[in-house]
Amino acid sequence: MEKALNSDALDVVFRSARTQNGWLDKAVSDAQLNELYELLKHGPTSMNTCPARFVFLRTAEAKARLLPALLPGNVDKTAAAPVCVIVGYDRRFHDKLPTRFPHRPEARAIFEGKQELIESTAFRNGSLQGAYLIIAARALGLDCGPMSGFDTAKVNAEFFPEGDVAVNFLCNLGYGDSSKVLDRLPRPSFEEACTLL
Repeated sequence: MEKALNSDALDVVFRSARTQNGWLDKAVSDAQLNELYELLKHGPTSMNTCPARFVFLRTAEAKARLLPALLPGNVDKTAAAPVCVIVGYDRRFHDKLPTRFPHRPEARAIFEGKQELIESTAFRNGSLQGAYLIIAARALGLDCGPMSGFDTAKVNAEFFPEGDVAVNFLCNLGYGDSSKVLDRLPRPSFEEACTLL
């Protein structure tokens, strides 16, 4: 890994990228969503658990199922977004470890029956994969509007009624309306956020 991204690429993914609150009327294709997943899936997770599950809401009918669970400030922008992704995490990820982590035959047994370990591992690694979604989307030229601000129980009941998967966060995808982007908010300095030991 000797190559580094150039400054323009870093701007696209991080420095110039902004959370979007409004959307242009420009579609995101199923092929783009497939390409997005094929890129993000390569991000690392512990023991290759890969617990994230992505539900891409692309139609007005699909998004209408989600809108009642949103806080009022998230309704209009989600309805207008070409795609809203429900980023969830699979609480049965360990069932796949014999295939996903085959060099450790005992991997599944590490988790079996340990609900707290399952939940924390699934949530942590699913969150990582949700971040990879945002980075990959930006790298592919899509804008993102990640969100909290929803009723978790309602989303789970509507989209994951069996309980094996649970929602983590939501992310609108598409082409952002720059006129609706908020001013850049301050971030902690290196000194505030980091410790060198």
